[in-house]
Amino acid sequence: MNTAHHPLYNELCQGLQALALDIGSATPLLNYLDLLARWNQTYNLTAIRDPRQMLTKHLLDSLAMHRHFSQDTLADLGTGPGLPGIPLAIARPTASVTLVESNGKKTRFLREAVRQLGLTNVQVLESRAENVALPGHFQAITARAMDRLAGILAVGGHLLQDDGVLLAMKGPQITDEIAELPTGWQVQAIHPLQVPGLAAERQLVVVGRHSPL
Repeated sequence: MNTAHHPLYNELCQGLQALALDIGSATPLLNYLDLLARWNQTYNLTAIRDPRQMLTKHLLDSLAMHRHFSQDTLADLGTGPGLPGIPLAIARPTASVTLVESNGKKTRFLREAVRQLGLTNVQVLESRAENVALPGHFQAITARAMDRLAGILAVGGHLLQDDGVLLAMKGPQITDEIAELPTGWQVQAIHPLQVPGLAAERQLVVVGRHSPL
C-alpha cells in the first residue's frame, strides 16, 4: 500500500508535526505499525489490538520523548515489541539503538521488523537486562514499562557510561520513585510531555550519577 493512502497516514502526520518531527518518517513508522498489528494477531505481542490506538499509545507516546533524546547510543530495556526503541530509531537514524528483550517470540518479531524496515542502526539482544555484558557502553538507557526508577537502574545502570542517563517516561506521580533512587544517582531533569491524541499526563525523568565535587 502507498502509505500516503494508509487510513492512518494523515493522523500520524498530524501527530508528527505536533511533536516537531519530520513527516518523512511516517512511511517506516506505518510499516512498523502494520507489521506489529499483523504479528499481534498470532503472537500477542501487545494488549492493544486496534491500530488507531497503537498509533497513539505506542508510536506517538514513544516519540513524545524524542526532543529530549540527544544521545548517540541507547539501550531500550525490556523493549517488548520495540517500544520506544524502534520509533526512536526511525526518527533518529543517526543514533545507535540496542533493543534488549528476553522473550523469544518478541525478539523474533524484533529481528523481522529490523530486517523488513532496513533499520541498520538497530541491533537486537535476546537477554535479560542484568545479563547484558556491555558495561559502560551506552550514553542512555530507557525502559518504557519495565519497572520503577530504582528497579531499572538495578538491572541496567551498569550499561551506562559515567555521564550516561536513564530516560524514563513516567506518569504524574513520581515522588516516591525519586525518593527510592539508590545512592549515587540523582534526578537531573523532569520534562513534561504532551502526547498528541492522549489526555494522560506524561513526563520524562532524566536520572544520572552524582557528579563528583
